[in-house]
Amino acid sequence: MPHEKYQSLIETLHECMEACNHCYDACLKEENVKMLAECIRLNRECADICSYLEQALGRGTPFASQLASVCAEICEACGEECKKHDHHEHCQKCAEACFKCAEECRKLAA
Repeated sequence: MPHEKYQSLIETLHECMEACNHCYDACLKEENVKMLAECIRLNRECADICSYLEQALGRGTPFASQLASVCAEICEACGEECKKHDHHEHCQKCAEACFKCAEECRKLAA
C-alpha cells in the first residue's frame, strides 16, 4: 500500500496541519488580529497544502516529490512568520511543527 511507504511523513503532515489550524484559530482570538494577518494567511496555506499532500501520499500520487517540494517551501514560510510572534505560544508551537514538516518534506523532494 502506498501510504505505508510514507507513514512517518503522513503523520508529520497531519501534526503540522493541526498546529496551523490551532494557530489560525488562536490568532483570530488575539487582540491585535491585524498584526497577525500574514500569520493567519500562511497558517491557512500551510494547513491546506499539508492536508492535500497527506491525502495524495495516501493514494499513491506520482507527484510526491514535486508536491513535497512545494509543501516544504510553504511550511518554511509559515514557520518563519510564526517565529516572529515570540509572545504567542501557539505561534511558537506552530513554527516548530512547520520547520519539522519542511525538513521531512525536503527529504522526499530530494
